[in-house]
Amino acid sequence: MKKHCLSLLFTCLLASILAQPETRRAMSVVDYLNIPALSSPQLSPQGSQFLYVLSKSDWGENKQVGHIWRADADGTNAVQMTNGKEGEGSPRWSPDGKTIAFLATRGEKAKPQIYLLNNSGGEAIQLTRQEAGIANFSWSPDGKSIWFTAPESDTEEEKKRKEKKDDVFPYDENFKQRHLWQFDLSAKKATRITEGDFSVMSYEVSKKGDKILFAKAPTPLFGDSYLQEIWVMDANGTNGRQLTNNKVAENNLRFSPDGTQILFVCGCNARFESYYNDKLFTMSSDGSRSPTLALPEIPYEIYTAEWAADGKALLFLANMGLEVQLWQFDLASKAMTQLTRGAHAVGSWHFVPEQNLHALTIGNAVNPGDVHLLRSNALTQVTRHYAYLQDTFLLPRQERVVWKGKDGVEVEGLLTYPLNYEPGRQYPLVTQTHGGPAAADHYGLGTGPTRYHPVLAANGYAVFMPNYRGSTGYGDAFLRDMVGGYFRQSHLDVMAGIDHLIKIGVADPNRLIKMGWSAGGHMTNKLITFTNRFKAASSGAGAVNWIGMYAQSDVRTYRTPWFGGTPWQEKAPIDVYWNNSPLKDIAKAKTPTLVFVGEQDVRVPLMQSVELYRALKSLNVPTHLYVAPREPHGWGELRHRLHKINKEMGWFAKYALEKEYTEEVAPE
Repeated sequence: MKKHCLSLLFTCLLASILAQPETRRAMSVVDYLNIPALSSPQLSPQGSQFLYVLSKSDWGENKQVGHIWRADADGTNAVQMTNGKEGEGSPRWSPDGKTIAFLATRGEKAKPQIYLLNNSGGEAIQLTRQEAGIANFSWSPDGKSIWFTAPESDTEEEKKRKEKKDDVFPYDENFKQRHLWQFDLSAKKATRITEGDFSVMSYEVSKKGDKILFAKAPTPLFGDSYLQEIWVMDANGTNGRQLTNNKVAENNLRFSPDGTQILFVCGCNARFESYYNDKLFTMSSDGSRSPTLALPEIPYEIYTAEWAADGKALLFLANMGLEVQLWQFDLASKAMTQLTRGAHAVGSWHFVPEQNLHALTIGNAVNPGDVHLLRSNALTQVTRHYAYLQDTFLLPRQERVVWKGKDGVEVEGLLTYPLNYEPGRQYPLVTQTHGGPAAADHYGLGTGPTRYHPVLAANGYAVFMPNYRGSTGYGDAFLRDMVGGYFRQSHLDVMAGIDHLIKIGVADPNRLIKMGWSAGGHMTNKLITFTNRFKAASSGAGAVNWIGMYAQSDVRTYRTPWFGGTPWQEKAPIDVYWNNSPLKDIAKAKTPTLVFVGEQDVRVPLMQSVELYRALKSLNVPTHLYVAPREPHGWGELRHRLHKINKEMGWFAKYALEKEYTEEVAPE
């Protein structure tokens, strides 16, 4: 009898719970823009605490403002450590764990400076007063000084000319070289270490503190990054010695624990030819052994890497396409071990070799990236800043989809289902292609400046993100399909993926939409001139004329392989440039297309969008061009991002759904 009563009681309770109305709701545009960003986890040297930066939307400041937080290693006692109006970033522990250094811009017309904060709390004190600000910094191994790089200051003559607005400048020549400095904490004095007509783009101090490993470039311009080479010198700046001479950009420079070897990452093959998945190399720090590939042949792209404490293994983050995972490679046995697994992407990563402890942000379909700690193969979540998302909102389901390209090669991507998806029912499909194009879409909630698939799903759209040919993480042949002609298989992969989703009954062939930013915008421009199957499109910072784009952009090095040379050389491959330019076939375009670009975009400059807009307008294709003041290649101001989403949602609703959309307004 007692068991019967308990069973009846449980049944009644379950029925009551199921009868409760759903308290979660669909995510709005403003909800999406209010999702905080978590980055830069930094473990204390002892492994007992960690720092991170949490950036929240401040509509009064019209941007996300980041502050530094600290928590114990188990996630308890989380506390906000800074609260400056303009925010703070790049937190770094002193070697003894007693002091926190960070970068902040405080004051009108101020530049980023280094500040110090006692770990027990109190007011931060400003350490540096560099006129041109600080680029990056690190503690010395003994904690007695701080190393940093900073651009050179204006001369007195230059300052006087600027005051008089006598400021005509030589294009691409008005940069300031970036040099290495050392700040002695006891003497409270900064000493410049490097001199000359070059820039220190990155550096690392050896564990003994006696050597500096650095990347030396002729200029600090992004377009000249392929000219940087690896050098090593004594800590006082003497005895500089060049270690590489290969005209490819080396990054992630790291000394081995004993200082005899170095590792670095390079987007090249073993012969140092460019435009390959980023690979890991090692060499001797004295130059006696040339750089060699550190890992066996793998299809993945290496994001970043570190030495193990004993120097016998390498730890690295690998882009595996839809996933980003942490791996370990044993140098003696050549064994590779995957340390993290799952339908997720590791974002920020910090490793303390002496503790064999990792701090990682891990993003998946319902969490943009809370901090996790990994120790002895045990992964533990230690922050809960994104828990409110699942508690408050109805979040869409995301899954991997696989299809065959036109030539039979397997391609994969991500499909985000609309909320309340019903199998057998066809839905409007938004195809969103990633930028790069040497990049990949990963599992995640989608909180970048141009992504908002939780909002699209809340409005009844399925969202498709294909990792088309030219993406990283799938091997060099897959990436290099674009070499010799940008649009070879890439756009065909996208269309084949769409057809696959139509075939399996998810996508409505009569309600197709295309959008993308940067290389995603290039793809939009191609597809609206390749097919008229899309009912609406949005092109963000996309190229339409590769001949003009080559000179207009701030970077050319990775564009040259796409077309087999420059458009300026003798017997230039102009036909390849033009045949891959969407402008060539613009007369075929019929799709109503929005165009967006930042006024200060130097990567894909404004005039590319103007060409597209004016061409479409002359052809009577419905279009608008929206230019965001102050914005570079990636938009950051909240109201600009809100404007973009509102206009896109209204455009898609009008032309694909034939219905009205009510724009959201910014919070007061």
